[in-house]
Order: sequence, then C-alpha cells, then structure tokens
Amino acid sequence: MAGQVTERPARASAPEYQGALGSLSVNASLPEVLARGVEELRAAEEAGDLREAARCGLAVAEACRRLGRIEEADLAWKTSYRAARSAGHEGAMAWALWSGGTLARQRGALRLAYRLLGLAAEAGERGGDVVVRGYSLAGLAETGRIQGDYEAVGRLHEQLLTEARRRGEARHTVWALEGIAQMHRNTGRYDEALALFEEAAETASRAEDRRGWAWALRGIADVVSVRDGDVERALSLLSQAEEACREIELAGALAYNHKMRGNVLYRAGRYQQARELYARALEEFREMEEPRGTALSRLGLVKAEARLGREASHTAAELAQLRTLLNHIGLRHARDMVDKAAAELGVGPLPDGTGAGSGQAGPVLPTVGAEALRKADVEGLR
Repeated sequence: MAGQVTERPARASAPEYQGALGSLSVNASLPEVLARGVEELRAAEEAGDLREAARCGLAVAEACRRLGRIEEADLAWKTSYRAARSAGHEGAMAWALWSGGTLARQRGALRLAYRLLGLAAEAGERGGDVVVRGYSLAGLAETGRIQGDYEAVGRLHEQLLTEARRRGEARHTVWALEGIAQMHRNTGRYDEALALFEEAAETASRAEDRRGWAWALRGIADVVSVRDGDVERALSLLSQAEEACREIELAGALAYNHKMRGNVLYRAGRYQQARELYARALEEFREMEEPRGTALSRLGLVKAEARLGREASHTAAELAQLRTLLNHIGLRHARDMVDKAAAELGVGPLPDGTGAGSGQAGPVLPTVGAEALRKADVEGLR
C-alpha cells in the first residue's frame, strides 16, 4: 500500500559500477568514479581484458553523463558496447545499451532512447541479467512518463515498484515511488504525491542513497509549495537536497534543484528572485546540453519576466517557440504547461505551427516507444 515503509531496506547499491569498480558506493563522488574508471579502463585495455574494459567503460560513461560531459559519455558507452560485443557478453552489452539509452533521453532524443533501452532489456533477458533488464524497463517507463503519457506507463511503474520491493532493491524502490508520485503531482493529486515522495525520502535515507534522497526532497518541496504555499519549508528542503547534490557533484540534479527553487519563488510572487534562479538553471542545462531542462527553465524565465513587465507580444512569441520545441521533442506535459502559462499571463491562445489544435498534437509515444513498452514484461525479472 502506498505510503507504507517496510523494515529497514538493504543499503542501496550501484550495479553500474562493476568489476574493479564494484566496491564503489552509490554515493561516491562522480569525479572519483570517473578518475577510477579511466584508470581501470586503461589497465583492462592494456591487459586485453575485453569484459573488464566494458565494465569500466560503463562507469566512465555514467560518471560523464551525470557530470554533464555529454560527448565524453557518448563515446564511453559506445566503446563499452564494442568491448562487450567483442567479448560476446550479452549482459555487458545490455548495460552499455542502457547507458546509451539513458543518455539519449537526457539529450531529448526520445525515439533513440526507446530503441536503445528496448534493445538493452532484450539483451539483459538473453544474458540472464535481471538487474540490467529491470533498469532498462525502468528507463522505458521513465521515458514515457516525462513525455506525459501516464496511461501508457503508470501500470509499469507500479509493477516495477512491486518487484523492487520483492527483491529488496532500495534504489529502484525509491525510483518507482518518485515516478508514481510525480504522476500524481502532475495530475493534481497532491496528498497522494506527498505521501509517496515522503516514503521515497525515508526509504532512501534508510538505504543511505543520497541521490534518491535529494530527488525525493525536491518532490516534497514542490508539493508543499504548490499545495500549502509553504515557501520557507520548501526552500529549506531544497537547500538540504542541494547539499547532497554538491557532495556527489550531480550536475543535472543540481540544475533541476535550482529550477525548482525558481518555481517556489515564482509561486510566492518573488519574481525577481525567481528570474535569477531560472537564469542560473538555464545556463546549467545549456552547458550540459539538456534540452528538457533548458526548455523548462526558459519557460520559468519567460513567466517571471512577464510578471516583471515584459511586453506581452514578446512573451507570446517566446512561448510559441517553446511550445513548438517541446512538441518536437515529444514532451506533451511540458507542452501543455506552456499553454497554461499563456492563459495565466493573458497572451493565449498561442499560434500552433504543428497543424493541430492546442493539446491535439497526435499520439504521445513514437511507434518505437509504444512497441518497446508493449514488450515490457516485468514477469521476466523473476
């Protein structure tokens, strides 16, 4: 039942850190992971150990991705995949494909994300690696969720939560709780969202998962801000989360934290402060080539500037550009946020360059995404 916390979960682990890096904690600082990964990768390559090279390359790819070093992450996961393929190891191939799919989602290439994550799930099944298969199915579910198709992925989130609890996987339990909570929050079910975010935070804290804890605090801050108008509590929670992000050097999570701080300040009518936070987050997202965060920060910035007196025609023009961009990426929920902003600011309805009316941009999921989700079989994790 949602909101319940079981007995103390196992300590969170980081299965993407393998081989010589298998002893690294989920809370290891990313620069440390990257340095160790590069060192061990070179040693594996010199020894001609392809499987170990694939494992170390995976850690390098993930550290680079989370640090916002996108081009290096792209090169690293592909290098890891080639080493795994040469070694004939399906499990290692699956992990590399999972990393590549996660990076594709981060970059806004959602069709590619679905394709790579679907291939990762299949390779994990062939290789008998239920952990990477579970991570890949979770990646598919998250990709559908950020697009806003909750009907398509809601049941999969619930199934993955049940399976994570059954297997005692604290990190995936936290991920699933936060994903379900976010869907509740976005559809106005704030009480349900808060209960799940709080459960996620407690579970992450017990499992010593600083990353999951920071994301959960961000969710709690959002809900208490929008539901209760409790600005100071929200800002305090975000400060705690920011400290955790800085400890591990989570560039993406830190940028989303700053954007959320902007949201809290905007709702409180503190528009100048909100503008400064949105501008800061925008710069951070652009630096890591993260289009979703970039667009959402731009949206916040446009709203804050409109409240500070920007000319309505300029506001409408930029909102229309954002709507087109988000529609192109395939982010329905974010696109609808732009329409709501236009109505809120009195500059709507926006012109629609898609050939469809407002809110009618056709199917949410691309064909490859619908097919990948159709094949998602949680029973295969047992």
